[in-house]
Amino acid sequence: MNLIFDFFFEQYSNYETVDVLLEIIAVIFGFLSVWYSKQNKIWVFPTGMISTIIFVYLLFKWELLGDMMINGYYFIMSVYGWYIWTRKVDETHVTPISTTTSKEKTIGVFIFIGTLLFVFLVYKAFNKWTSWVAYIDTLTTAIFFVGMWLMARRKLENWIFWIIGDLISIPLYFYKGFTFTSFQYLGFTFIAIFGYLAWKKSINSNQQTV
Repeated sequence: MNLIFDFFFEQYSNYETVDVLLEIIAVIFGFLSVWYSKQNKIWVFPTGMISTIIFVYLLFKWELLGDMMINGYYFIMSVYGWYIWTRKVDETHVTPISTTTSKEKTIGVFIFIGTLLFVFLVYKAFNKWTSWVAYIDTLTTAIFFVGMWLMARRKLENWIFWIIGDLISIPLYFYKGFTFTSFQYLGFTFIAIFGYLAWKKSINSNQQTV
């Protein structure tokens, strides 16, 4: 039993207690945010903002620039998404769940490529382009940037990007030594799958009503 515990949590022996507690709190609010997103509830944004603020602090402290930028971007897009989700398209209805348009797909491609270039330049500037982890960080950052933008615009396809990014992040964060965060992304994967199914059902239901 001790061997299993050490395998998952030994790295935390070198961390400050307050940092471990902050990571756990950030993970809890991260779970709440994704759950509220699945439920199509506006609480996705305030809970997500709490999680991202904590992670920005921790990741800056741990010098994980790519991950820090992801969370900083999440915070900004949460403000944007909060506005989009509450914006009324007429006197009684707010922005509905929908699928991406051709224009939005094109913008998504530009966000993906632009993010790859931006993260590469940041890693180069801070001399962090030193291992294969930097390549994976760059890829996941681009995936999550597109996913967050699509979620803020209430697009069904956001869940596909979350699922792909989460699956990559599970072993990546474990390798980096952040077991709680790795478990978080494992949970995120399952919620994202059910989120996709729930949102797709909502779209089909609205189409039948119309």
